[in-house]
Amino acid sequence: MKKLSIALALFISLSVANVQAQTKSIPNSAPETTEEQDKSLVKDYLSQIMGVALSTTSNVKLFQFVYDWIGTPYRFGGSSKKGIDCSAFTKELYSKVFNLNIERNSRDIFSMVSPVKKDELKEGDLVFFKIHSRSISHVGIYLGNNKFAHASLKGVSINNLDDDYYSRYFYRGGRLLDSFKKELEKESATDSK
Repeated sequence: MKKLSIALALFISLSVANVQAQTKSIPNSAPETTEEQDKSLVKDYLSQIMGVALSTTSNVKLFQFVYDWIGTPYRFGGSSKKGIDCSAFTKELYSKVFNLNIERNSRDIFSMVSPVKKDELKEGDLVFFKIHSRSISHVGIYLGNNKFAHASLKGVSINNLDDDYYSRYFYRGGRLLDSFKKELEKESATDSK
């Protein structure tokens, strides 16, 4: 129902934007192509839905992937739209968005990253949590503006690192180590041949 409402809102906003684009004339400016208008509308829509400002340099593919998975139920060990856990969601995102094959559990993923301070996180970085544990037990993907996407017990969702719950259990941010990233890119190139 939620996705139907969102889809309806998108359809209405696209219709209004198309009508405005057809009736509005801007003197002395180059007209935008339909593809540029569509990308702009997608960015605006995703910005509103996810609460993250998408600049022109943002990875729309990342946000589209997250949007497509929002609401997917949580299932420990799951790796499909029928149910997925945090590390499988992260692995799938990195595979589809960044074309990188990363490890399958949050502790192993953490071994692949270099630590990043919370205030230095960038879009696509990983965020790690120690929830009711002495070891890393949860992982998500940073989206910007303190928001991150993850598969929680409530399903795939977007939350804020400053929320009381997540700020209490936040452990570290991480960015894929350059050496791992190069190795993974090499493996991906070899696998695709």
